[in-house]
Amino acid sequence: MYTVPKTRPGSNLPNRGGLPSLPAPDGTGGLASVPKSRFKFKESFFADAAFRSVVIGCAVALVAIVGLIFFELVSQSRLAMSKFGFQFLVKSVWDPVEENFGALPFIYGTVVSSFLALLIAVPLSLGTALFLTEICPRRIRSVLSLLVELLAAIPSVIYGLWAIFLLAPFLRFYIQPFLARYFGWTGLFTGPKYGSGMLAAGVILAIMILPIISSITREVITAVPRQQREAALALGATKWEMLRMAVLRNARTGILGAVILGLGRAFGETMAVTMVIGNNPAISRSLFAPGYTLASVVANEFAEAVGKVYLSALMEAALILFAITLIVNALAGLLVWSITRGTPRALA
Repeated sequence: MYTVPKTRPGSNLPNRGGLPSLPAPDGTGGLASVPKSRFKFKESFFADAAFRSVVIGCAVALVAIVGLIFFELVSQSRLAMSKFGFQFLVKSVWDPVEENFGALPFIYGTVVSSFLALLIAVPLSLGTALFLTEICPRRIRSVLSLLVELLAAIPSVIYGLWAIFLLAPFLRFYIQPFLARYFGWTGLFTGPKYGSGMLAAGVILAIMILPIISSITREVITAVPRQQREAALALGATKWEMLRMAVLRNARTGILGAVILGLGRAFGETMAVTMVIGNNPAISRSLFAPGYTLASVVANEFAEAVGKVYLSALMEAALILFAITLIVNALAGLLVWSITRGTPRALA
């Protein structure tokens, strides 16, 4: 037999089980939820507005910092710009006594040492990341990962001292004679073998950026879904084919980002490079010859800059380093777009 359920007084909702209903604060016996809902709405509105203001403030602060840095570099280098103009970028003379300055040797040293470091560090970093994620036993994986990450925490001056007392003599007595004997015909490995020079700077930079590229690459490879690896193996792919087609292909964008971050540190590294590059403002084809970088010349000679033109020239060198960094990141973004424009976002 059907029975009509009991309802709460002042409400159209059924009171299942005949439980007594609590009276509302307004004395009507209904649910007085409208004032409470308005209060919650106002509270959430103010919370969202505060959060939005904080986030926008953080973004504006970041843009303001970059803008202030650029403005200060431009304002301080205006004297050198007006005196030397575009010739500052193509002149090879750096004479503080005659106040005749050109930044071409420093640009050359920065670009050559950084790309030499990438040439050495990228294959090593990629191999290390693949070994830790795909081949290394679980028992020693955490230990090796910790050692790789500790390399990034070593101060640059420690790298510089290690390079002076160990790396430079090793290059001088073993590596440079070998390169001069078998690859001297290229013109890249000729001249006196001092140990220090452009080659030593590239090697020490490669060691310094290796943990950065390796750690980020390892995280990117780990983020590739396990199902893609299993699918490639199920189709008959070998271990190398699985890594090449299912892992590296899908992780290429993140790996490129890791390489760009490593290049950014190589461009701006100062102390370790200054201690082994030789600090000679000259352009030489041989990697055995000493060189100079933009960061090194600013760090070495800023305290000695007594004239306004000298100081302005150093500030313009810093501005060039800042501009090179921006250009490299812009080109990297363009490269990423050209690779991933036809790729689904989930696979990029």
